[in-house]
Amino acid sequence: MTVPRGSSASLPGALPDAPAGAAAHGAGGATGATEDDTARVPAQAGRPDPARQRGDGTGAHPVRPRITELRLSAFAGHRRTTLPLGAVTVLAGRSGSGKTSALRACAALARLAGGAVLAEVFPDAAAWVPDRARPDAQRRRGFRIGCTADGPEGPVRLDLAVQAEPELRVVGERLTAGDRVLLETALRDPGRPTVQAAWHTAGSAPVTRAPLPGDRLGTALLPLRVAGKTDGQRRVLAAAEQMVVALRSVYACEPRPDAMRASVPTGTGHLLTGCDNLADVLWRTRVECGRRHALLVDAVRAGCAGPVTDLRAEPLGDGTVRAVLDRGAGPATALARLGDGELRYLALALVLLTGPGVLDVDTPGEVPDAMRTLTVLADGFDRALDPAQRSALLGLAGRMGERGHIRCLATVSDGSWAAGVPGVTVVDLEP
Repeated sequence: MTVPRGSSASLPGALPDAPAGAAAHGAGGATGATEDDTARVPAQAGRPDPARQRGDGTGAHPVRPRITELRLSAFAGHRRTTLPLGAVTVLAGRSGSGKTSALRACAALARLAGGAVLAEVFPDAAAWVPDRARPDAQRRRGFRIGCTADGPEGPVRLDLAVQAEPELRVVGERLTAGDRVLLETALRDPGRPTVQAAWHTAGSAPVTRAPLPGDRLGTALLPLRVAGKTDGQRRVLAAAEQMVVALRSVYACEPRPDAMRASVPTGTGHLLTGCDNLADVLWRTRVECGRRHALLVDAVRAGCAGPVTDLRAEPLGDGTVRAVLDRGAGPATALARLGDGELRYLALALVLLTGPGVLDVDTPGEVPDAMRTLTVLADGFDRALDPAQRSALLGLAGRMGERGHIRCLATVSDGSWAAGVPGVTVVDLEP
């Protein structure tokens, strides 16, 4: 089923205005992050998402945190756009419709949740300010993004307002669960490198106030600042952990066929985002999980020309390994001889059939892999793939999404071929 994008509206000034009850304007007029009045893209109708079921099938909130909504209130070409994310979500639209910028926003939130500073995540921050955003009296312009993470604590919302000009900094952040604001920050004094933060305490004082760095995501810092002595503090910590775990389980996959053709040294066995070291990963995973490797071989057989009996890595004399397709009675075919489409298909199939223990993701060390849901970002999902390959790959994504361990957010130029695939939501980003 295909659903349209939410309506677009012009940006009312430098940063979207805060409604009543939002963070107050600080010195210099900086605006705090607020709840969005964004137009929501309706979710795909049909059967309930199996990933939202507990093991007993009660339909309670999922045990493994996952991102269920992405909000682009004012980001690049997006204004008041809310994207519901299912087990597999396909963003469709022409070049310039905002597909890639949506994935960039999700990846940026993931990096911030991992502790990265704004300058690392947004080195070209002004490029993400909406074109029609006019500077305010202090010549400030910025953007606003957010997301919702569902999990044991129920839906938890994160909204972030960033000033891109004249200097890059956070001007407001809000973390909410239900009708309770758990964390709220606002820029009070532009001359200081901090924002004023207040988080829910529910002890002798209803909130705790303290400064937080203005170049980092406050939600990711809460475990270092909140003692967890009261029920309110423990609720704040649980909600922040749910958001951080969900975001740090995002993996942006951008297969580079040219790099995948070379032999590579053995290393950690963690797949890089460009899949350059695919041979090293196969060297590790082929012997670690025979069942999963058999599923990968089945998938490769459906997407590669000629007979395929195995996919393996073989050592070379110089200490490196290369990946080959075993043809059974015939000679093996080195991956260097495959076309771009076959290599992209193979890499994406490997990602969908593995998990955070195999991929190069920013892993929260205290959270077991079995308690995490990996969200794969795949820009240009169908690039260089023929119709059979793209259908087989999307079907694989849907099957893995049903299990609740893997979710996928992908972009395509034409989503008509993906409409109607079980478990897949197609969102049309055409205006």
